[in-house]
Amino acid sequence: MKKVVSALLAVVMAAGLMISASTSAQAADYPKKAITMIVPYGAGGTTDLVGRQFAIAMEKQLGQSIVVENVSGASGSVGGQSCIDSDSDGYTVMFTAETIGTWRVMGISELSYADFEPIITVANDPKVIVVAKDSKYNTIEELLEDIKANPNKIQMSYTGPGGSGHVQALILNQFGYEPALTAYASGAEGITAVLGNQVVFTNANFSTVRSYIESGDLKALCVCSTTQLENYPDIPALGSVIPDSDYYLNIPYNPLSLIVKNDVPEEIREVLRNAALEAVKDPDFDKFMTENCIDKLYEKYTTVEDIKAFLSGWEATVSWLLFDAGATINSPEDFEIARP
Repeated sequence: MKKVVSALLAVVMAAGLMISASTSAQAADYPKKAITMIVPYGAGGTTDLVGRQFAIAMEKQLGQSIVVENVSGASGSVGGQSCIDSDSDGYTVMFTAETIGTWRVMGISELSYADFEPIITVANDPKVIVVAKDSKYNTIEELLEDIKANPNKIQMSYTGPGGSGHVQALILNQFGYEPALTAYASGAEGITAVLGNQVVFTNANFSTVRSYIESGDLKALCVCSTTQLENYPDIPALGSVIPDSDYYLNIPYNPLSLIVKNDVPEEIREVLRNAALEAVKDPDFDKFMTENCIDKLYEKYTTVEDIKAFLSGWEATVSWLLFDAGATINSPEDFEIARP
């Protein structure tokens, strides 16, 4: 009997060594063909814009083309499921925004950050409140005063429940400001709605409205942060206007990350990480980030452990904010998400 057990153990160990050797050989040869980068949102939004710029920089490091594929729907969860359903060989990656952290509490998907492994957290595109060029509002104080005087009357475009625009609206609610929310399929459509005077304002990612601000087609009333944009000192910080708002306005509400499904071999993830760390140094990519005042989160969260801790904390803060506002289907407690 002992001989049989020993033989079985030997077979299992041999199989394990063969799999390990196969994985190592796979990593040594990786990548040998084009990589698909899923962006789980429509074209033209901040995740798409930053993702495409990052893909160009990554291509230079990996020596293979990266094909960006927009797989939008259900707050990014359609693209997330597409990534999960792909082969675990590293040839499908995902460049995603923050909504992955709210899918479960919003009842959109059972997936969460736990189903993926981070490669790098790249960026946070600051949120700015903008109005049309002919709007009667010239300051954020004027807009906030009118919102407070007319609750649920002043229309704001956003991309639907659980997204960063929705979260920003909930933050305004915390201080007694209740805009009327009008949902659009994408951030780009929400901006068009402001340009066409279909709504009064939107809370947009800066990179997507920068050209409109510079052309004068939109007026930027504030940046939704405690600090101003370095290149645009005339745009005030919302934190300077709303007292005691630091807790809500200090967090990056639009973190963009490169991730893979969590059973992609570590050796392949390491290849991707090394390439990503070099890609963010690319002069063209750095210029894009600087010109668009995009926060360089890769400088703040430098290790996988740092990234996981940040994303976990982000998920907890925002999930509980949404839950406390009555905006969720499920409680964070259902998923053992502790209140921060």
